[in-house]
Amino acid sequence: MLHNAFASLTDLSKPVAVVAMALLLGLGVFAGLCLTVFCFVVRLVIVIRSGSKCKPGKKGPISVLVVAGSGGHTTEILRLMDSLSQSYSPRHYVIADTDKMSEDKIRTFESTKDGRVSEGRFTIQRIPRSREVRQSWGSSVVSTLNALLYALPLVFRLRPDLVLCNGPGTCVPLCVAGLLLGLLGLKKVLIVYVESVCRVESLSLSGRILYYLSDYFFVQWSTLKEKYPKSIYLGRIV
Repeated sequence: MLHNAFASLTDLSKPVAVVAMALLLGLGVFAGLCLTVFCFVVRLVIVIRSGSKCKPGKKGPISVLVVAGSGGHTTEILRLMDSLSQSYSPRHYVIADTDKMSEDKIRTFESTKDGRVSEGRFTIQRIPRSREVRQSWGSSVVSTLNALLYALPLVFRLRPDLVLCNGPGTCVPLCVAGLLLGLLGLKKVLIVYVESVCRVESLSLSGRILYYLSDYFFVQWSTLKEKYPKSIYLGRIV
């Protein structure tokens, strides 16, 4: 009888041992995931904080990725580009695949800036749009993730020195891709954001996101500087 009772305990201990091993394995995976996330966050903080110490222009030409949006965004960013020297070269313009007008504006601007259209000095790239006007929030998440899938290989291939943008939704996945280059230790990419001049009282959605991720964040109205102390106010710059 004692032998039978011992055998029963042994049989019961088998599933308990399996459950215990599963719990230990799960805890190990969870701990590893937490450590990975912690290291990622620490690395992100280091990259963001060290950005302002990078001074572009000391080592020759500066490769710049310029995010152009449809309509007023493109007009503003081209006015800003017109104030930059020729040392910002090559210039890689990125527009949404549904944008029908920006490419002509960019080519006209570049032909005026250089005196001729020089494909070696600039390129025009297209990625899916992150968010259409009046698009729902739920579908915007999906479309932004889709744009990120295109932005990552593009930015990793071009490896710009800085990303310059002024508000179109397409700039968010491109800036995230630039940050990932730094997180992986491949290259520090400066993120420079210039809020649109039409934003007087509040930031755009892109601005509210990139306020925390950009190295330099410019606003064109003093009311925004008061609300967002990290921003840099220089008056109207475009």
